[in-house]
Amino acid sequence: MESIYCQGCGAKIQTSNPESAGYTPKSSLAKENILCQRCFRLKHYNEVQDVSITDDDFLEMVSSIRKTEGLVVHVIDIFDVDGSLIKSLPRIIGDNPIVLVGNKIDLLPQSTNKRRLTQWLKSQAKEAGVTVSDVFLISSKQGHGIQTLTHQLEDYRAGRDIYIVGTTNVGKSTFINRLIKETSGENDVITTSYFPGTTLGFIEIPLDNKTSIIDTPGIVNKQQMVHYVSDKDVKLITPNKEIKPRVYQLNSSQTLFFGGLARLDFIKGDQSSFVCYFSNQLPIHRTKLENADALYENHVGDLLSPPNAKTLENLPRLTKSTYRITGDKTDIVFPGLGWVSIAGAGATVIVHSPKGVAISVRKSLV
Repeated sequence: MESIYCQGCGAKIQTSNPESAGYTPKSSLAKENILCQRCFRLKHYNEVQDVSITDDDFLEMVSSIRKTEGLVVHVIDIFDVDGSLIKSLPRIIGDNPIVLVGNKIDLLPQSTNKRRLTQWLKSQAKEAGVTVSDVFLISSKQGHGIQTLTHQLEDYRAGRDIYIVGTTNVGKSTFINRLIKETSGENDVITTSYFPGTTLGFIEIPLDNKTSIIDTPGIVNKQQMVHYVSDKDVKLITPNKEIKPRVYQLNSSQTLFFGGLARLDFIKGDQSSFVCYFSNQLPIHRTKLENADALYENHVGDLLSPPNAKTLENLPRLTKSTYRITGDKTDIVFPGLGWVSIAGAGATVIVHSPKGVAISVRKSLV
């Protein structure tokens, strides 16, 4: 069969995977001018739809960014900084400046110090080797911070194109829609101004006669929990409103289960506070360490849920890592699920997570 390419973005048309670039239903192949689903929804429904792409494919695709002079806006998920910060971004985009946008600020407790959080994000980016010109905190869903960001981006871009990059599930599409509405003052600017992009997999949305906002496909980070659970469980583990921290005073030899998706064992140390930042819908169970293995074996999928039955079919086995807490306040991070903040230095913990979900330790965010 002869290859067909989307008339909008240039992606190779395929009918098998709705999550990947170039997807269109088979029924659309009979049309004269074929658009991928992403471009079709952009043109007719004024919606920017995210698609998934691997880091390697993205690296190959965006070689064009290195050859241009543009502003790169890197959108990350405040609730999943470790899983959504693209550490390879500098080699992908060359010398172009980066503005870091922390989305979903509405999910953190209202008591969160925004100035301290901004500085924390700058330091996290620097540690990851990503130099940023500035950091902004926003909520695409609620509209918080969008107006300020829009005005600042106009200064930073200095008449250049704006490239929007991010991993999947960071809210990039909602962000772009908000950005366009704020820039134009209209809801239907995409529908009325849409024209085909020129680079494979990119969508170009005009800002003026010479420059555009350029949407790039979301990069898949397989270290995030969301890629191993069913659609129903994704809704349970993904916060949709302000997180309510849950505090547990633990003695050594006690265990916390986060549904049945992850587990933390307090092995050694004085009684300490374990503050849990997860979706309010995710059940947390406390038990004695000596009972933990049997509890998991007998009750994963029912008392310890999620995972549901569909997730259990694909969920990798839990593997464990040991950490000794040396700082005064440290976060144990489960990418795409949440984190636990431990107050006591000197504690030793064992963390259990699905194989492939990379646990990390960081200076406390909140």
